[in-house]
Amino acid sequence: MTPETHLNHSLPLLLHVATAITGLIDAISYLALGHVFTANMTGNVVFLAFAVAGAPGLSITRSLTALVAFLAGALIGGRVATFLSGVFTPSWITTALSLESALLLVATLAAINFRDSLGSSFQLYSIIVLTACAMGIRNATVRKMAIPDLTTTVLTLTITGLAADSRFAGGTNPRWRRRLLAVLLMFFGALIGTLLLRRSLVLPLATATLLSICCVAISMKQRVVLETRVL
Repeated sequence: MTPETHLNHSLPLLLHVATAITGLIDAISYLALGHVFTANMTGNVVFLAFAVAGAPGLSITRSLTALVAFLAGALIGGRVATFLSGVFTPSWITTALSLESALLLVATLAAINFRDSLGSSFQLYSIIVLTACAMGIRNATVRKMAIPDLTTTVLTLTITGLAADSRFAGGTNPRWRRRLLAVLLMFFGALIGTLLLRRSLVLPLATATLLSICCVAISMKQRVVLETRVL
């Protein structure tokens, strides 16, 4: 078995954990930060359109802030991949995930004594910027990995694949376990995030941070294994 093959077989675990983190962040951003998405830009763009049209309960400023911060994060993630992927493959993954963890940690600290999403407080927009930037970095990294059915953020194509590629549709059910697990992890991530939000905003953010650190640990472990095999 080559080092690359070993690494690729280990990545689904990392990305499944990241999918659960997305569920947490979606619950946090939509329920606690004023009906905005900081991980799912499809929903955020739609919310922005609703806000422009004057729909109640939505904010142009919050949605634009999330979108710009996400784009900035994606730019950072792309630059990290460009400069480090040619040096040693796992290093850019670990670096990008470490940046995500750091941003989520700062967001957790920023959420201490958070009251509500009303108004335009510096605290509110800080959390939006930090979480959106973290998710932008993550999405750029996952896009570079290019693991089928594990985008960690959007499940539309994953759910479509479950049905369209099923035996009922004349398919062979490829990767159905991976697809189903991704859906379940997103669901339970959002469920846990919603439950934790009943206590405080800090708890779900801290949980997302810890899970992100676990992703870093997984990537670092695989880096050590790969370096050992190369040597």
